[in-house]
This record gives sequence, C-alpha cells and structure tokens, in this order.
Amino acid sequence: MTTDSERKADEARIREVLEDRAAATTARDARRFLSHCAPDIVEFSLAPPLQYKGPQARDQRAVEAWYATWRGPIEVTLTQLEITVGDDVAFGHSINRMRGTKTDGFEVELWSRATVGLRRIDGTWKITHAHDSVPFLMDGSGLAALDLTP
Repeated sequence: MTTDSERKADEARIREVLEDRAAATTARDARRFLSHCAPDIVEFSLAPPLQYKGPQARDQRAVEAWYATWRGPIEVTLTQLEITVGDDVAFGHSINRMRGTKTDGFEVELWSRATVGLRRIDGTWKITHAHDSVPFLMDGSGLAALDLTP
C-alpha cells in the first residue's frame, strides 16, 4: 500500500515527466520527447496529423516531421494539470496550450485536452498512452466556447 508521502513524491515525479515532455516540444527535441515513453506504448497523438498506435508511437522521424510543420519557436504550456496515482499506474489530465507559426506562415494557438497514462517501469514513470483532443484553434478572432474542465 502506498503512503501519502510516497503518493506525493510520485505525483511530483510525474509532473516533472509531463513538464519535461512539454519542454522537449518547445526545444524540438524528439529524442527527449520520446524518452518518456514506455517501450510498449499503446497510443500517441498530439495534434493531427501526429497520431500513432503501437510501435509507430516511438517513431522519432515522425515527431521530427511534425516539428518541421512549425516555423520558428513552439511554445507549450500545461495548465490545470491533475494527477491520479495508483501503486504502479497513474493518469495525468491537463489543458495544453501550444503557440507558434506554421510553415505556411499561419499564426496558430492550439488548445487541447490531454490524457496521459503512465506505468512505473523499473522505478521510473513512463508514458504508456497519450491522447490530445484538439477542441479548437484560436486564430486571433476569438476563443470558441468550450468547457475546459479536465
């Protein structure tokens, strides 16, 4: 049985994993981004078209190709991060904000609701699935009405 202090330590470690994964996208570091994934990751989707299942979810070239669709910096911010921890499994829910310029020059602000499943593997938390639903884009004309509660 997990004690309260162990659960809090696990939550802190998981928060670090998810924040580093966001920072890896900002840095366009596909290797670092994928280093947080379990070897048997089931599903991974960021924003379309980066949606893969099974072994394809660890494809570094695909992540790099997705980064290449952005010109200039990509800013990623996690908000409303909530973590639920069991003994060896956990879930993270967050609202993610990504801003940048696509290669066609279109300024984009993308908001998504993310669900991430994690499993403890050899004492380290690894992502077993990650899914971002992309409810809307913001192009400066206004924000679509949407309940962002995870």
